[in-house]
Formats: sequence, structure tokens, C-alpha cells
Amino acid sequence: MTEDEVRKRAFAMPLTSPAYPPGPYRFANREYLVVTYRSDPVKLREIVPAPLDLDGDLVKYEFIRMPDSTGFGDYSESGQVIPVTFEGRKGGYTHCMFLNDEPPIAGGRELWGFPKKLANPSLRVETDTLVGTLDYGPVRVATGTMGYKHRVADRAAVEAALGAPNFLLKIIPHVDGTARICELIEYFLEDVKVKGAWTGPGALSLQPHALAPVADLPVIEVVSAVHILADLTLGLGRVVHDYLG
Repeated sequence: MTEDEVRKRAFAMPLTSPAYPPGPYRFANREYLVVTYRSDPVKLREIVPAPLDLDGDLVKYEFIRMPDSTGFGDYSESGQVIPVTFEGRKGGYTHCMFLNDEPPIAGGRELWGFPKKLANPSLRVETDTLVGTLDYGPVRVATGTMGYKHRVADRAAVEAALGAPNFLLKIIPHVDGTARICELIEYFLEDVKVKGAWTGPGALSLQPHALAPVADLPVIEVVSAVHILADLTLGLGRVVHDYLG
């Protein structure tokens, strides 16, 4: 293979069989359980990177079921998103994510900078309860529950939340172990079609774990729980701050 052929063919690792195809990445029937809770503002300030600013003391714990996504297949994920502001605009900073599928782990880290690790999240209905769980190996580290479709949620508020900017810290090391890329990335969910949204009583339990430290942002008070079903496209990002520039 010539150098020119390498340049034309190169998209992602490995060269001859990339872990994921080029986008766009469309999701059908993407299902969320989002439990919003109050946490320790001191610990939140220690986690959120400047130039982002905290927007209160809230954390959104998400369990997401993705049964149909182009390029990534059928998988689930779970993690924490912290409400922030950037240059006066409200959005969310993704603090951690845990997935059970290799292509979106690789693609998410390499393209956008999603902080993804391999684990075993799930989202399912158990009789009258929507149940989200996260297991890291054999250890249960998160359990979220919500009364199943107790009330219809505010559709406008759900659409506004899904349409808000999202922020990520993209880090890619150099071959000598130093940071080659260290950037703040902004991305949006696009072409969002909310098929349903419900709310009800919610609860969240987080357990300490050395490599899945979701409990480091403790639950002080559950504020709300929402169940969402939507189709959407995961938009590609743009660099809004270069820490090495």
C-alpha cells in the first residue's frame, strides 16, 4: 500500500478494518431514564474543567437503551452529565460513560472525546417499574428506578433539554505519553423526534467502586425522573477550546 493510498484510506483504527464506519450516526427508538439529583457542589467544582462553569449543584444520571443505531448496532450505556454554562450558554458536561459495545466506545473516544469505558449497563421494564442498572464486572454500582409512565412529561422541556449543547474533554496522548490533543468539544443532538416522554417517582442508588467512581458525586436529593423515547442523529463536534494551543 503506497503512502497516498494510506492517506486516502485512513479513517480510524485499524487501517484495513476500522472499528466503526464514518457517520452520520442515526439512532431509532433511543430510550432514556434520566434521574436528576442534587450533589456536593465542592466535588462538582473539582470535576468540571474550566472554561466551563457550574450551573448549580445538579447531576443527571442517565441510563440509555439504543436498540437501533447506524454503525454501532444494539447496545446500552450509563453515566453522569453535569449541567454547566459556557460563554453564557447552558449545556451539559459528560463526566463519565459506561457501555457494553466496542464500536461506540472506540468511536466515541476517538471522534468526540466521550469518556467511555467498558461495563454492563441495562434499561428495562420490570412489571410497573422502569429499572436502570450499571454493573462493572460482577459489582453493581448504580441502580435507578422510576414508576412506569405515571404522567406525561412536558414535551417542550424535554425537547429543549435534548437540543442543548453538550461538552466533552477530548484527550489523545502522544507516543511519548504526553498529551497530543487536549480540547473542549461541543456537539449537538440533531433531527430529534421525541416519540414519548413521561415522568413519575424516581430513586437512585450509587455504590463506591475504584474504577467506576459514580458514587464520588453523592446523591443528596432526587429532584426528578424522566423516561424518554426518541429518534435522533448524533452530530459531529467542534473544538471550542484548545488547552494546548
